[in-house]
Amino acid sequence: MTSSATTPHASLTVNLTLAQEELQQAFDLYEDALIHNKVDMLDALFWNSPHTLRYGAKENLNGYDEIKAFRAARPSAGLNRDILDRHIVTFGLGMGVANITFRRAGEARVGRQSQTWVKSGDGTDAALAHGWRVVSAHVSWMDL
Repeated sequence: MTSSATTPHASLTVNLTLAQEELQQAFDLYEDALIHNKVDMLDALFWNSPHTLRYGAKENLNGYDEIKAFRAARPSAGLNRDILDRHIVTFGLGMGVANITFRRAGEARVGRQSQTWVKSGDGTDAALAHGWRVVSAHVSWMDL
């Protein structure tokens, strides 16, 4: 769905169909990799840069190497979650944000996750999310 909404930069169209479809697919690939602990895929979906950030519920990770080390060391149990709400907005053909709220079994709080995605390279790697990579992520919990 293309929107004519005003954007921070006049030349960026909100929610172009192609960008929306690609980022939805990239997010689905990320979610599958997360709940099935496919660490190599999770690593591949993050921008390999010292500028990449991931702020978690208990950690602040600065740079791809710290994020990769965190994923390799974290427990692989209890990763399933139910997404309660999902919002994905794209700007032009190469930038977007994905925000969800989620629940985990046995957890009274609601989880919140936000990701900023940028399309890298020429976007021809359809097997790996059309070139979309997470450049910034944040996870937190909200008491009800």
